[in-house]
Parts: sequence; structure tokens; C-alpha cells
Amino acid sequence: MSRPATFVPPPGTRAYRLATARGEFAVIEAGSPERGTALLLPGFTGSKEDFISLHEPLAAAGYRTIAVDGRGQYETPGPSDDETPYAQAELAQDVLAQVDALTDGSQERVHLVGHSFGGQVARAAVLLAPPRFRSLTLMASGPAEISPSQQQRVKLLRDALAVMDMGQVWEAIQALEPPEDAEDDLDAGLDDQDDLKHRWLGNSPAQLIAAGRQLCEEPDRVAELAAVGLPVHVLSGERDDTWPVPLLDDMAVRLDAHRTIVHGAEHSPNSDRPRETAEALAAFWDGMG
Repeated sequence: MSRPATFVPPPGTRAYRLATARGEFAVIEAGSPERGTALLLPGFTGSKEDFISLHEPLAAAGYRTIAVDGRGQYETPGPSDDETPYAQAELAQDVLAQVDALTDGSQERVHLVGHSFGGQVARAAVLLAPPRFRSLTLMASGPAEISPSQQQRVKLLRDALAVMDMGQVWEAIQALEPPEDAEDDLDAGLDDQDDLKHRWLGNSPAQLIAAGRQLCEEPDRVAELAAVGLPVHVLSGERDDTWPVPLLDDMAVRLDAHRTIVHGAEHSPNSDRPRETAEALAAFWDGMG
């Protein structure tokens, strides 16, 4: 589970509900589009707060950033007992609706960033409508299904969600948490743990079950994406047990993509090393002219 530095939007940002043709989505926005606009999609069990430390440095670099809770994530509502709205094609259409709302329906193109599961949704959106995007950054998001060890963890979660409510599952997760992670939570303070629990309880069980299934079954669509010809950035930490780093290296080669490894980061470079991650994103976008 990702751990944002804070759940309090930093100075210069604003949290609001973005109205789109497909409903409202909770977002955090910062900056002005002097050099461009970027839409940031969080990963499995994550939220818009996972990007909270990127807004200030990217705004300083001249970029408008909008981080969004997808349908059924944290502060964006969604049905709790129907997986249909969480099919990947539906989530991709949500992204296109968000782009339309952020650009007032014009043909302005945006930079799209997807972390982990959000990268799979981002890729699907790009494949649906390539002309709406200036670039795609796949942040710790691989070419196909997640690693076998992570598939086992997702299966345990999906099985638990089938027989427990969200509060019971949270307690079970805490009981199974590795000791070093529990120590990290204590160091971070009680408020951090309360915020994480509040976010968890805001998620739709149906969304988690559907997203977990997609993570375990996603086909390799790298060739399709490469054929689009959109500038792609593959960004990751130096360690990742969800998609091993050599697999991400190979995907970058297949995509002829810009490649960044953020040293000192693992599966969430956006929260592990936000300054370095923001610098890498801005450098990639700046290099496009």
C-alpha cells in the first residue's frame, strides 16, 4: 500500500470535484499550463494523494498537474457491488472524459502519467484516443500481468473482500503486515495510520476486486502502444517486486522509450523520492520541446 507523505494538499494546490460527462471525480490541481498539463492516475489501493509531493516542484517547472481519484477510489464514489463500471475500457473512457473537462473540450493534448495499475488504465486510454495525449509516462507499471508473488497477494485480498467488509479486511491486513512496515507506520505517527485507514475505507470493494483481476490478467500490449508512436517514458525505482526492473528495462527498449531509474526508490518513486521523480518528469516533458 502506498504511503503519501501527507494527506493535506500543499500550498498552491486546490482540491475539488472535476465535473465530466461521465460524472464527478475528486482531484488535486496545482500550477498553470505554461509548459503543459499533466493528468496523474494512481495505482491499486492508491489515491490522488500518492502524487501530493510532486505538485509543487512541477508547478515551479511550469506545469499544471491534476491528480485524480478514479471511479471507486477514495473520494470518487462508485458502486460497491457491481464490477461493470470498473472494466478497463470503462476506466479508460473516464480518463478521456477527464481530459475533455480539463481542456474545455478543445483538442489540447495532455501528458498522461499512470502509476502501477494506473499505468495500465493510462495505456488503455492512449490506445483508445492517441491524439488527445502529448506523452505517456508508465511509472512502475509493466508490460502485462504482475509478478506471481504479487498475484498471490492480490488473490488473498480478493478472497477476503468476498467474505469480509472493508473494515474487517483492513484489520486483517494490519495483522499480516510485516514488522518493519508496522515500525514505519509507528514512526510516521498515528495520524498517518488513521489517514491510510480512512482512505482504505473510502474504496469500493467492487473496484478493488475488478482492478485486482485486471492486474493478474493484463495481456502484453506493448506492440500496440509502440505502433501509436507517442513519446513514452518508463520510470521506476531501482527495486520493484510488482514488475521486476529488468522487465521494465526490456519494455522500454521495445517501446523505444525514455528510461529513468530513480535511485533509492522502490515501487512508488512518486512518494519514495518525489523530488527526483518530479525532476525526471519535467526533464522528459521539457525535452519534447
